[in-house]
Amino acid sequence: MSHVCVIMQSMLSPQPPDPDEDELAGGVSVMVTVTEGGGRLDKALADAAPDLSRGRIQALMAQGLVRLAGLPLTNLSAKAAPGTYELTLPPPTPAEPQPEDIPLTVLYEDAHLIVVDKPPGMAVHPAPGSETGTLVNALLHHCGASLSGIGGVARPGIVHRIDKDTSGIVVSAKTDAAHQGLSALFAAHDIDRVYLALVRGAPKPRSGTLETRIGRSNSDRKKMAVLKAGGREAITHYQTSTLFGTEDKPVAALVACQLETGRTHQIRVHLASLGAPCLGDPTYGAGAPTQKVRDAIAQAGLNRQALHASVLGFVHPVTGQTLRFESPLPGDMTRLRDNLSDL
Repeated sequence: MSHVCVIMQSMLSPQPPDPDEDELAGGVSVMVTVTEGGGRLDKALADAAPDLSRGRIQALMAQGLVRLAGLPLTNLSAKAAPGTYELTLPPPTPAEPQPEDIPLTVLYEDAHLIVVDKPPGMAVHPAPGSETGTLVNALLHHCGASLSGIGGVARPGIVHRIDKDTSGIVVSAKTDAAHQGLSALFAAHDIDRVYLALVRGAPKPRSGTLETRIGRSNSDRKKMAVLKAGGREAITHYQTSTLFGTEDKPVAALVACQLETGRTHQIRVHLASLGAPCLGDPTYGAGAPTQKVRDAIAQAGLNRQALHASVLGFVHPVTGQTLRFESPLPGDMTRLRDNLSDL
């Protein structure tokens, strides 16, 4: 039986972070203590570093990037031995995304930037599992050469993102000046962002401000969580606009959330922390809604978290013009809202 614990995770060669996400990069040190014979090393290391799949561990071993006492371990069937293992994580070298003729709902466009209404199911930029069909692929086709090289090869023009299964408004830069200016606005939280969520039950209290720390969950590194220490500051203002069901015991609610910060999964984590997760959320929707609400979800054809980026407002970083865009609820959330109104 193997007992494995992580004693240190160090950032050896960090990459420029996405404004909304933290990424494992650089290197990891893992201590393995073997008390009753060793199981396979690749499994032991994958168990200790959940952000790295067993296949990724095996690939690192094949490249000689897993070391014990300074010696590379390349035998993929090696058994775990006690000691501190050093895993070197080379920076990713993403393939350059290709233009794809994908229809876009363009809310605004000029020589410097473009604002689009992203449908649910479309990833913002290529990533494992979503290498094509992304907003970046569509923008490269729509904008042509003007987008190339802005903000990096893998994410040209992208200054912020919303989850693949969240719908709504996204702004992208077409020039270096716009990219730098928009990035500064997001970093300073000088952006008006409002999201609409259909949630299970209703938040208590019905309105307020959440100021917490959000970071990787200590129990599941693939999820984010409200943390007592560590993580990054996250501030969400929320207001319940509609209750469905009875006033004293609502079965669902429509909630408007205004962001001051933009952490990974911030609204989904904050609403779940209030006991009112987004309906349809596969990650943070612990606890089933009532049968009537489940029926309403099925009838609406909702197969994602019921979250929509409805408002985006900012000062144009080049022209100084004040811009504000609104997007109505998409079809699946509109149908769900209407179904819930009948309960």
